Amino acid sequence: MPEDSPIPLLVAHRGYLDAYPENTWAGLQAALAAGACWVEFDVQMCADGEFILLHDADFLRTAGCARSVFDTRGDQLEDISVHEPERFGERFAPLPVSALGDVMQRLAAFPEARAMVEIKTESLQRWGLEKVMDALLQQLDACRDRCVLISFDLAALAYAQRRRAPEIGWVLSRYDEAHLQQARQLQPHYLICNETKLPAGSTPWPGDWRWMLYDIRDADAALAWAQRGVELIETAAIGTLLMHPVLCRRACRHGL
Repeated sequence: MPEDSPIPLLVAHRGYLDAYPENTWAGLQAALAAGACWVEFDVQMCADGEFILLHDADFLRTAGCARSVFDTRGDQLEDISVHEPERFGERFAPLPVSALGDVMQRLAAFPEARAMVEIKTESLQRWGLEKVMDALLQQLDACRDRCVLISFDLAALAYAQRRRAPEIGWVLSRYDEAHLQQARQLQPHYLICNETKLPAGSTPWPGDWRWMLYDIRDADAALAWAQRGVELIETAAIGTLLMHPVLCRRACRHGL
């Protein structure tokens, strides 16, 4: 491909998702070691207000434990191992639940790395938007220059925007005219969407935002989207894609 062709930045979806348990420091560290400049992970709020890395509202899928995150305090997490036994058996066991504060502190050792932190709608619905967002924004304030707050919840992002939030990214549930008008009103720093929601051959909506598409595992698809203005590609296959001779040009080695 021509030397001046755009090359997207790759974002590690829930860490190195294809090869490591999701939303764990082990998976995030592996993504950084593979050359990721960006990582993405999900957070939920526990019963005592602690934020942990978790996609679902319970630990059934990641730990084989049906306990709700909303009935669990931070001091009870030691009993839970999120090694994803159905995917990996006991290969990664035991694997502790990762606290948001601990992860952000660890990421500080990787100055080039940036994180997309997705607050899950289940926590917003369970505890209330203001309670969750006030606590989360306070925790992210110290690392606001290294993270982007993302969510499907438009109201949560608008609330954050009014309260000196980090950069924000809206994850679109639909790609249609109504969502375009809402995006123009919100003016997020990032628009995020599953690539399958965009019409074939289309160019994403222009605006004062940066586009990220997920979940893309194919290098040619990543490069094709970059030609159409997509700057970031979120992928579960971060290690594989960063071995591509073109995509690797935008890897971050973090001094490793």
